[in-house]
Amino acid sequence: MKRRIQALAIALPLLALAAEISTMEPKDLAARLQSQGDHPTLVHVGFPTLYRGKHIPQSIYAGPASRPDGLELLKKSVANLPRDRELVVYCGCCPWEMCPNIKPAMEALRQMGFTKVKAVMIAKNFQTDWTDHGYPVEAGEASK
Repeated sequence: MKRRIQALAIALPLLALAAEISTMEPKDLAARLQSQGDHPTLVHVGFPTLYRGKHIPQSIYAGPASRPDGLELLKKSVANLPRDRELVVYCGCCPWEMCPNIKPAMEALRQMGFTKVKAVMIAKNFQTDWTDHGYPVEAGEASK
């Protein structure tokens, strides 16, 4: 019984967060990036050390959205994009239900008027849910 209660305590916040945020699975994004045609604009809203280590190729580094300076960088990074442009944000710093960056990023983008925004649901972390699956990565500086 105690395990069920603990599992429920973990699952409920995850479900609540997923319910208010449009999400996509890592495998679906990886397949989409390998397909022909238009790709979404990818926005990394995590910490600079993660981006420098490995990130999804061609993603914009927008800083940790849990911090005021990160939110400002996010807004600046996407300011000139059309509001109907498809955006996909991701972090991967920690398990989805504990991520401090996704929810503030999604809220900021909605407030800016973006209408096609999804978050990659990284269940555990970027290494486990993206890199270990052999999905495309590159290393590089968080230059913005």
